[in-house]
Amino acid sequence: MQIEPFSLSRLPRIEFGSGAVARLPTLAAAFGSRMLLVTGAGSVKHSTCWPQLIKGFRQAGLNWAQLIVPGEPSPDLIDDAVRTYRAENPDVVVGIGGGSALDAAKAIAGLLKPGNSVRDHLEGVGPELPYRGPATPFIAVPTTAGTGSECTKNAVLSVHGHDGFKKSFRDEQLVAAHALVDPDLLATCPPAIVAANGMDAFTQLLESYVSSRAAAFTDSLAWGGMKAARDGLLELHANAGNADARGKMAYAAMVSGITLAQVGLGSVHGLAAPLGAFFPIPHGVACGTLVATATRVNIEALRARAPTHPALEKYALAGRLLSRNSSLDRNAAHTALVDTLIAWTQTLGLPTLAHYGVSPDDIPRIVAHSRGSSMKTNPVMLDDAEIAAIVADRL
Repeated sequence: MQIEPFSLSRLPRIEFGSGAVARLPTLAAAFGSRMLLVTGAGSVKHSTCWPQLIKGFRQAGLNWAQLIVPGEPSPDLIDDAVRTYRAENPDVVVGIGGGSALDAAKAIAGLLKPGNSVRDHLEGVGPELPYRGPATPFIAVPTTAGTGSECTKNAVLSVHGHDGFKKSFRDEQLVAAHALVDPDLLATCPPAIVAANGMDAFTQLLESYVSSRAAAFTDSLAWGGMKAARDGLLELHANAGNADARGKMAYAAMVSGITLAQVGLGSVHGLAAPLGAFFPIPHGVACGTLVATATRVNIEALRARAPTHPALEKYALAGRLLSRNSSLDRNAAHTALVDTLIAWTQTLGLPTLAHYGVSPDDIPRIVAHSRGSSMKTNPVMLDDAEIAAIVADRL
């Protein structure tokens, strides 16, 4: 097999495994004594590691302020935090939580030193000025298995409502210095969070696997991640106490962050952006409820317009992987892939879009705002009718 040229953007130093979070105090203290701790609304404090972390921070001589991020971060939240904490000149920013907490911490770390508004750098919003830095050192500790934000260079920020948006602040200087991925932190995740985040992670793996920019390096990672999700997602959803399933999903999510950062995503994430901006739909739910239909539409479009496209074989390989049936021909493997994703969606109890107030009248506006950076790396260019059909199928 010929290996085509590819480039690899910066990654954090990754510490993966049970108990990895115990290294956080020492790693944070290596940057200095002043720490800004950014967390979610409660998952960290409910974990068994929290008392030991607090003790470790004190023993390491750390002084810290804590910022709680209750939901998806907005540009205003970032700007307010920068104004509040900049004078304290933190030596390190630590993000502990789900993707929202990590994205907030990442953006704040990027702007504490420059001090300007994050709106200056958001893609598709404002002047889109180049980011010059410097960024404050950032350490990422995920407590969910979904976005893979611990390994990406982008912080996703949202404004909700009729004129809302979901856009990225993106630069390699924002990549975490360390990512501590401890599967034990998933033990307190409720099933609904496991379902939404797990389907987000799988969608990121599948979309990066068939991305128009896919490379041998990311393909190998995505393949292993999809296999881990196949074996871990439903098991973790049924029992968060399953240590093996926790490890598989923590790995799948981490790898999905690496692959999406390198080669991009596809139509599911293109649609998830306006859906999450215009409606109160969690990002993972949007991805999970759309991925089966979007995959089917992509396959149909490729068969009709590009029957020799390599993504068709990749979709077949993924179908054989998920169905555990290596003997399927291409068409049967495509069917098995879509059917498996439908079955997962039903087993995990992911709601339809209508549950969040999406109606047929909203479809043109959603389609019009779906062609962001993720849609550009979809393996086939979908027309408006095809994109609309994906949304309509999940109402």
